[in-house]
Amino acid sequence: MNVRMKDVRSVFPIGSVENDCLISKHGDITVAFAVTLPEIFTLNVQFDERVEMGDYRELCEAWTKAIGVLPVHTIVHKQDWFVEEKYVPGGQVANFLDKASERHFNERPFLHHACYLFITKTHADRHNASALQTTLARGRLLPRELGDKRKIDEFLNAIEQFKAILESTRRITLQRLTNEELAGQDADRKAGTAARPGLLERYMSLALRDEVVTLADIEMGEELRVGGKYSKFYTISDVEDLPEQLGTNNRLENLSSENSNVSVGYAAPVSLMLNCNHLYNQYIFVEDRQQIFPQLEQRATQMRSLSNFSTNNEVNSRLIDQFLGYAAETGFSPVRVHYNVQIWTEEKSQLPVLRNMVSSAIAKMGVRPRENSLDAATLFWAGIPGNAADLPREDKFWSFVPQAVCFFNHETNYLDSQSTHGLKLVERLSGKPILVDLSDEPMQKGWVTNRNKFIIGPSGSGKSFFTNHALRSYHTQGSHTVVVDVGHSYQGLCALLGGRYITYSEESPISFNPFFIEGRHNPDVEKREALKVLLQTLWKRSDERQTMAEYTALSAAISGYYEHLAARPDVFPCFDSFYEFMQEEFRTYIAEHKLRDDYFHYDNFMYVLKPFYRGGEYAYLLNSRDNLDLLHERFIVFELDNIKDHPILYPVVTIIIMDTFISKMRKLGGVRKIILIEEAWKAIMKDGMAEYIKYLYKTVRKFFGEAWIVTQEVDDIIGSPIVKESIINNADTKILLDQRKYQNKFRQVMDLLALTVKEKDLCLSLNRDNDPRRKYKEVFISWGGQMAKVYGVEVSLEEYLAFTTEYREKLRLQQKVYENGGSYDVALREYADEIRYN
Repeated sequence: MNVRMKDVRSVFPIGSVENDCLISKHGDITVAFAVTLPEIFTLNVQFDERVEMGDYRELCEAWTKAIGVLPVHTIVHKQDWFVEEKYVPGGQVANFLDKASERHFNERPFLHHACYLFITKTHADRHNASALQTTLARGRLLPRELGDKRKIDEFLNAIEQFKAILESTRRITLQRLTNEELAGQDADRKAGTAARPGLLERYMSLALRDEVVTLADIEMGEELRVGGKYSKFYTISDVEDLPEQLGTNNRLENLSSENSNVSVGYAAPVSLMLNCNHLYNQYIFVEDRQQIFPQLEQRATQMRSLSNFSTNNEVNSRLIDQFLGYAAETGFSPVRVHYNVQIWTEEKSQLPVLRNMVSSAIAKMGVRPRENSLDAATLFWAGIPGNAADLPREDKFWSFVPQAVCFFNHETNYLDSQSTHGLKLVERLSGKPILVDLSDEPMQKGWVTNRNKFIIGPSGSGKSFFTNHALRSYHTQGSHTVVVDVGHSYQGLCALLGGRYITYSEESPISFNPFFIEGRHNPDVEKREALKVLLQTLWKRSDERQTMAEYTALSAAISGYYEHLAARPDVFPCFDSFYEFMQEEFRTYIAEHKLRDDYFHYDNFMYVLKPFYRGGEYAYLLNSRDNLDLLHERFIVFELDNIKDHPILYPVVTIIIMDTFISKMRKLGGVRKIILIEEAWKAIMKDGMAEYIKYLYKTVRKFFGEAWIVTQEVDDIIGSPIVKESIINNADTKILLDQRKYQNKFRQVMDLLALTVKEKDLCLSLNRDNDPRRKYKEVFISWGGQMAKVYGVEVSLEEYLAFTTEYREKLRLQQKVYENGGSYDVALREYADEIRYN
């Protein structure tokens, strides 16, 4: 039979909230913090010989030092909330694919995490209260005298030192909670208002994120019931239940291999990896060393004197001596500790399932799981913020701080970027969509010094989907993009975005007009240099050296040509008019300056360039009247598959591509510019363009630009000194897709890309433990070796069809586009419905 507990208000332990502190009716003072923890999978663990090192150990040492500055009779109560939620799309969506993405992820379940830290100063009698001495049993008590101001100031000063030590790790931040955040909008009340509930009210209702919180009845029957929520407690409160050895972290076998080691915190099984509504409470009670040691020594003496009556007394005596000896040897003060996991559900039938989940999670830590039914109400009461002193001494066990903090949860979920710019990827654990800023936020945080990116992924690894998805996101946010491709991977995306797709075919040969300048202005220095390089490429073989005299002559020709255009508005700028200028006016210039053939071989120049003039074999190439305004075209794809081996067209086209992007880079101030070079970079490097690429990579960051290189094979990197020495060194963001096929020879890739051991481990974990219920691929991103994460690349069916490189699917989509009058949005919707419902 259920027994309704006392009226909550009559026994509620918190007397007031003042000066951002919780004051209990016993006179306990509590300072509360919201804690931001490192994101999961971002901490590393290393081994130097047989000594464990790394971020987990550093965090545990920081907690140990921080707790060490707190005065005696202080309680550290760390409370981690893990609440089941469903993803709700927010904000404005820009286009059809964004809407499709929001529908795809709508109501996807995930586990929200929030961490709070309560530091309570109490006194000796309260510090070791028994179950019969708690406020729950005794009812309303008058507040005790708070003590003198000097002791309170000492406690608050210790709190500041505590905070400074933890934040010095640069991985943890503590934000002090205010009166309103603790008690609600009306800070004089113990519970929050409906408009703005406080943490106290949220805890008493087990409703961390609900917009409206209603105070719930608390009943105790077969299990604790808070309102309509059935709750159970599982405790770690006996030293006999612990393993012989503790660690700071746990190896994840599903993500690790014989060549790699992916770890999470020791308490991760009962934290982020326990996928249900739960609270993880961690308590450390700082004892008075001067009082405890004599008591323990006296107890050991009593046990030795009684050893004739029981061997257990002799064993316990030796254990106490070992405990005291360890304390004397290390200088660590003994503490009492307690940990518990509280789960809840609105479906009582789910309790057996949850029991198995929690028991299994605790067992993964090497701890014997115990369900606590008798003390459930007492444990719930002690979990009230500021009421940790009500935890009965029967539920605590002795330990030392370094061992105690191993049980702390050290990690949180991936966080959304603070920037408004980025692309949508998904969390590794839950698949929740998050915004990831690849460019600006890493620069602001000092992780990288440039926005350039190097992307490597074998065929089938999801490389095309990632790059298409990233480029579409950047385009939606206002970027200008130039893509150089050799496989039609971006044809669908270009058509979808209404961009310019430039490719070669016999029916429609590729054509440009590098001589045309908007407004018929004189060319700037870089435009002049680009035209000189173009003319040099048309005239000379790649192994022929250009003399300074020839360079000077070409400079004079270009300057004279634009002066000629300024005087003749009727002349259209193109190669034909330039060639005619060379035939007529420049011939006069040669005669006047008496240029000998060994300075500038005019006849040779005119003869070699004649095929590009009117009526010649390549007359179409440089005389276009269509592709004129590439400067303001926001998305351009140069598809070079049909000409990548052509000795004339390919080098000319690559020069024009570079000229196009550099023109954007120089003239579009305040606009993000991206040049992405797919597998075409291999051919570009062979045609004298290496120096151009090197120049681009080193200067693009100064003009709010980004250079992306995409490649497929590791051997491509190793075999190209240009890529090794210039591109990789000037691309701070490394993006790798599935590399498992290289796991046995990954060392050379690791050395080449300057990856850390942690980054190597994460990289080799890609796609090892994907959720079979979702269709996605994982991607590894490293920002300058300062931060590395693994995300999921998951898109809606509509996005998949827009980005697909499967020939049959591309053909079907093109057919749908044709049937719908060229509308990609309608075609994608119809094609997606066709797949879903057939």
